[in-house]
Amino acid sequence: MGISHHGRTHRLDWEDATLREWECTVLWSDPADPEAGVVLDRSAFYPGGGGQPPDHGVLIWQGVQTRVVGTRKGDDLYLLPAPGDPVPPVGTQVTGALDDGRRSSLMRTHSGLHVLCGTVFRDFGALVTGGNMQPGEARMDFNLPEVPPGFKQSLEDAVNAEIEADRQIVVRVLSRDEAQVIPDLVRTQFVAPPDLPEVRVVDVVGLDVQADGGTHVASTRQVGHVTVTKVESKGRQNRRVRIRLDA
Repeated sequence: MGISHHGRTHRLDWEDATLREWECTVLWSDPADPEAGVVLDRSAFYPGGGGQPPDHGVLIWQGVQTRVVGTRKGDDLYLLPAPGDPVPPVGTQVTGALDDGRRSSLMRTHSGLHVLCGTVFRDFGALVTGGNMQPGEARMDFNLPEVPPGFKQSLEDAVNAEIEADRQIVVRVLSRDEAQVIPDLVRTQFVAPPDLPEVRVVDVVGLDVQADGGTHVASTRQVGHVTVTKVESKGRQNRRVRIRLDA
């Protein structure tokens, strides 16, 4: 089915990261075992991956509300209900709705990490060795054995200069052949480029181009001001950079 699907579910989150509410149909569920999850024919819930946590939200059906608090990946994309919530039976028409505050904050945070990654790669040539994010805050580890005096503040200033430059953030789906000619498409150390017929690429225009499956804002200025809260040594080769976004 291509990059627009996960199993039987059409990935609306990859089509339009601003979508927050949509109509859909339940393809699979087991009301006797709600923890098994719900499969929809269309879903804007980001299922998690690449360090970005899954979306939360609700399914609304026949006057009932089912809270979605996570996902389970397999041949299909399963939305996990909150403990104790009922699940809609197969064939039910439902309205899906995301927790807008969580999704919007994660989009800003993820895009902010790409700005951070692009800035460190440009200025120091350092690859990413790990990372994690939550709404409004994140960390990224770099293969950076040494840093100059004043690194924390100078990095914060450089990142915010790129944010203020209001660089466009463009998402493209390329063929494998098109993606393979992009230098440094994967900025994470020891991770190979995806061996797929199509590759989803996120381009912070003029700063950072990476294979990526997450959700992002449309331009760097939408990230808002970033504070580098801490720079830690994690062994001889690694520096951990922690950031926080202004609310």
